[in-house]
Amino acid sequence: MNKRAVIVIDLQKDYLTNGKFALVGIDKAIANAVRVVEAARSSGDKVIHVRHESPADAPFFAVGTEGAEIIPAVEPVDGELVITKNYPNAFRQTELKEVLDAETIEDVVIVGAMSHMCIDATSRAAVDLGYNTTIVEDACATRDIEFNGNVVPAAQVHAAFMSALAFAYGKVVATEDQISGWTA
Repeated sequence: MNKRAVIVIDLQKDYLTNGKFALVGIDKAIANAVRVVEAARSSGDKVIHVRHESPADAPFFAVGTEGAEIIPAVEPVDGELVITKNYPNAFRQTELKEVLDAETIEDVVIVGAMSHMCIDATSRAAVDLGYNTTIVEDACATRDIEFNGNVVPAAQVHAAFMSALAFAYGKVVATEDQISGWTA
């Protein structure tokens, strides 16, 4: 069996409904991420937490602020690695690849935020680096975005990015399907 790691991306306090950059559906995504993480831990799979850190004057995830902290429901337990990143792609200028390769990880399961940014960038990079990649879509969240004066609702943003990832970059599944794979 291939070695697997769950990568929890940017589930940080500024994304909560009372945070500086609230996401649509974040509570459901967190609840599902918790289930995925618990199943991974029960199966003996590696869990890696990735948190974004922005400059002190940034609108969210500013270094040293409470909003940049990991959400308590998905906090790391003893022995779980926390990687700090400064770019959407969790592999860029971090030790993520080295950590995965050192443990001969072949399969990565990705949960977190935001669907259209860090989930997308990290998932594509993971595939490009040769990892079998699964995105647990209902354990991810995003927000409405705007382009040329048009507001695109979060549900459409999420669906567009998940469909693009499923088309050529990885397996996109629901929490139930991912968990049933561990317990089967």
